Amino acid sequence: QVRVVESGGGLVQVGESLRLSCTASGSTSSIQVMEWHRQAPGKEREFIASINKGGATNYADFVQSRFTISRDKARNTLFLQMNSLKPEDTAVYSCKVVRTQYPWYTWGQGTQVTVFS
Repeated sequence: QVRVVESGGGLVQVGESLRLSCTASGSTSSIQVMEWHRQAPGKEREFIASINKGGATNYADFVQSRFTISRDKARNTLFLQMNSLKPEDTAVYSCKVVRTQYPWYTWGQGTQVTVFS
C-alpha cells in the first residue's frame, strides 16, 4: 500500500505563486508515475501534470508554462510550482500515484488553493 499526503495549499492573490507538495509513504518502490490533478467547484476533475519513474514530464495544455512539476526521489516527494496564479486556478489540488501492483492507483486527500483578486 502507498499513502499520499498533499500540503502547501492556501489563499493567495492573483499573480502570486504557491508550491504544493505530495509525499508518498509505504510501498513507494512500486510507484511508476506521480500526477497532479485539480477539481474546481462544479467542474470535473482535470489532469495538470505528471512525472514518471524516469523523470519524463507531461503537462496539460492549459498549464502554459505557469506550472512546473518536479520531485525529490530520495524523499518520495512530488512538487507543483505554480506561478502567476489566476482566479480560475481555484480548486482542490490532488496527487495521484500510479503503481505497478494492486491497488493500481492511490489518491491523496487534496489541498485547497484559492486565488482572489
